[in-house]
Amino acid sequence: MESDAITKIVTQYMAAWNEPDDAARHALLEQCWSDNGVYLDPNVSLAGRDALATKIGEALASRPGARLEFMSGIDVHHHVVRFLWRLVRADGTSGDTSIDFGEVGPDGRLVKIFGFFGAPPPLG
Repeated sequence: MESDAITKIVTQYMAAWNEPDDAARHALLEQCWSDNGVYLDPNVSLAGRDALATKIGEALASRPGARLEFMSGIDVHHHVVRFLWRLVRADGTSGDTSIDFGEVGPDGRLVKIFGFFGAPPPLG
């Protein structure tokens, strides 16, 4: 799969995290998220498109007016991605930052995303 196609998939994935309409969010996830895709971050472990759509809806409801935005480009090699993003609250202030790593499956959709919040831990 070409880098441009993978970049499009990741961009759709991020758009799903900002989509308040359930039907529109599901449509985005159908394009970019595998049926049994796995999502892991420090607080969540889930599998499946419906579970991810539900989690995104909960996150949006808990932070009205907030959005996620890229803080980096999308780095792609082979079938693996990495990118940085941050939370922007409704008042424009920044919240959590994250670096995410993911894997694209044979069907061209994301099969895994692993998120790490905040700055990396210090040495030693």
